[in-house]
Amino acid sequence: MAANHAPRFLQLVDAVRINIRECTVQDVQRRIAAGETFLLFDVREESEYAAGHVPGAKSLGKGIIERDIESLVPDVDLEIVLYCGGGFRSALAADNLQKMGYSNVISMDGGFRGWKEAKYPIET
Repeated sequence: MAANHAPRFLQLVDAVRINIRECTVQDVQRRIAAGETFLLFDVREESEYAAGHVPGAKSLGKGIIERDIESLVPDVDLEIVLYCGGGFRSALAADNLQKMGYSNVISMDGGFRGWKEAKYPIET
């Protein structure tokens, strides 16, 4: 899906990916199935979230995550997994959260698109 994105946007994402941790959709599904505890945020737009999201995920859009994260998650050491449509916006959000002092942030590469392609459960 990267071919649909503008080159400078992709350069920006590539530049932050060297600074963040990423995981696969399979990693997240396995962790959910195992009952592991972590915060899961969907950073897509509210309309995208409403159309379908990973079970248990909370909506915290890329446009507001930096503004609202401190009141929602005051503990900067809690594990946070972020996802978007394909793993690009979540990478940018993960980088910003790290800059804000959050030490345990992971971006789910493949995003919701990868989750759907793997035929994992979806909430609406």
